[in-house]
Amino acid sequence: MRNIRDVFYSFSVDNQQKAEKFYSKLLGIEVIRDSMGLTLRKGDKTVAFIYQKDNHQPATFTILNFVVDNLNEAISHLGKSGLKPERYEGLTGSDGIHQGNPASGDPTIAWFKDPAGNIFSVIQNK
Repeated sequence: MRNIRDVFYSFSVDNQQKAEKFYSKLLGIEVIRDSMGLTLRKGDKTVAFIYQKDNHQPATFTILNFVVDNLNEAISHLGKSGLKPERYEGLTGSDGIHQGNPASGDPTIAWFKDPAGNIFSVIQNK
């Protein structure tokens, strides 16, 4: 496997059209559609491939992580579309935010769900 040129993640959704709108319009990620599914790109880098699956089951783990400069601004933007941070006992506060400790390198994180129920995070490192 010495000739690996790239690595990317793939995951399923139950409705490709909803996923395309969500990732392109709401999150602002470049989405390229082809006969196989949707490719998510950031700059010249492929981030993930999304495919429709009839018996889709949402991932129970974080499928994508979006690093942002301002977490509160990102949460506000997502909130305007009705998304609220997920709450995880022992990990997040009542506001759904994991307050990191920058001194130890622990980021501040909020988790959300896409239209197919897959979990993604928004992370602020500083």
